[in-house]
Amino acid sequence: MGVIVGVAVIVTMVSFGLGLQRNMLSRFRALDLFNEIRVFGKSVFSMAMTNMDAKQKRDENPGERRGPAFRSDKAPTRILDDAAVAEIQKIPGVAYVEPDIGFTTYIRCNGKVFPQSVAGASVPNYSSRFKTFAAGQMISRPDADEAVVSDVLTETCGYAKPADAIGQTIEFLTTRADEQQQPKEKPGVAKPDETNNDDSGIGFFGLPLGDETDKAPANAITARTFKIVGVLGQEKREGAAQGGPVGLMFSSSLYVPLPAARDWVKKHRNPMGEVALALARQSGQLGESENEGYGSAVVRVNDPVALTQVRTRLTELGFGSFSIVDQLDQIRTVFLIIDSVLGLLGGISLLVASFGIANTMIMSILERTREIGIMKAIGAEDREIKLIFFFEAAVIGLTGGIIGSLAAWGIDGVANRLAYRFVLKPQGASFVDFFSLPPYLWMGAILFALTVSILAALYPAARAARIDPVRALRHD
Repeated sequence: MGVIVGVAVIVTMVSFGLGLQRNMLSRFRALDLFNEIRVFGKSVFSMAMTNMDAKQKRDENPGERRGPAFRSDKAPTRILDDAAVAEIQKIPGVAYVEPDIGFTTYIRCNGKVFPQSVAGASVPNYSSRFKTFAAGQMISRPDADEAVVSDVLTETCGYAKPADAIGQTIEFLTTRADEQQQPKEKPGVAKPDETNNDDSGIGFFGLPLGDETDKAPANAITARTFKIVGVLGQEKREGAAQGGPVGLMFSSSLYVPLPAARDWVKKHRNPMGEVALALARQSGQLGESENEGYGSAVVRVNDPVALTQVRTRLTELGFGSFSIVDQLDQIRTVFLIIDSVLGLLGGISLLVASFGIANTMIMSILERTREIGIMKAIGAEDREIKLIFFFEAAVIGLTGGIIGSLAAWGIDGVANRLAYRFVLKPQGASFVDFFSLPPYLWMGAILFALTVSILAALYPAARAARIDPVRALRHD
């Protein structure tokens, strides 16, 4: 029983750790994280901090939209503009490149006003997040004033069902003059608010100073209108893929064409963005006619095998990159520690069982002393006496190991069913196997139990072999 309990504890605990590792890696695969790379270019904030040590640049994007902690493997030396995106698209193995633009603004929808995160989307778009629509379709053209929203946003706007939102409008609100009132931007000519001209209309922290206060009332609100053409539905995913966004793209509840998002970000920078742009141009890091480009983009590869070659090429081009592969070594190290701790706890149980085996063997010697004396009297050697006790201990270890492994398999199955019945099913999640029981685990546990049992029999066997046959025959 001691061996059975020890082996069952070892196999159950280690199989739980292996199950966690397997489920995490399978989730990464199901969420399409092994096929995408996030590439970084020089940001306008890093170009503004020209006199700072690179180690001290802890926050290069203050005030911008926050997302997962994607860290570049190296400091980029090149701006990620449209030309760079086109160059990356030509790298062998790259399926497509999706620039990332996101911001937060006040929107008006169905008479309701609230802040909302907005993202730009390339058109046409091959991302998996635009495959499932509850109503409508994808944005038709890159220059169309159209928007795709989530079904959650339609509920926030007060629409009874997603189809009711199709054809309705969403307005982006601002107190600055809208794009129809501003002059068209000419190639090679910097916009007024991107220079150091004192008449740019931007004063202290983005507030109009001087004569500008007389040109427009402070409470004047203008808007840019977008037509809702599609409502994204929630894709039903089973197993490890359930829950969470797919891929490395930042998720949002509202998408507009990428040019429209980029135009809005340029014309409605936050105060720190205005200062960073002015400093970058003043320091010469960014030319007056140059565009600051995108902060980052997502590069999808055709095959995960090509990911390493694509990242190497990105580094040669002067860009930084992030891939979930960077975290795999750390994840494996963490799980190795977890599995070792869990196995150690089970090993302690088996160690305690080994003392029970030794005690059982010693008691067997006391009970069979006369029998041992008879065997020696008829010619049994010490080696043969030892083998008898070693064999008995081996039978205990082997039998206990097999039954313990079967018990662990049963415990794993019951635990999975209980977790599904009382935890996963009430939340609408599908069945998840929390344990992994590979052959090497239970075979190793049986071998370990056999080895411990034989070692526990060393002293009892040696003691039995040293018994004097004359005294043993006189034993009652």
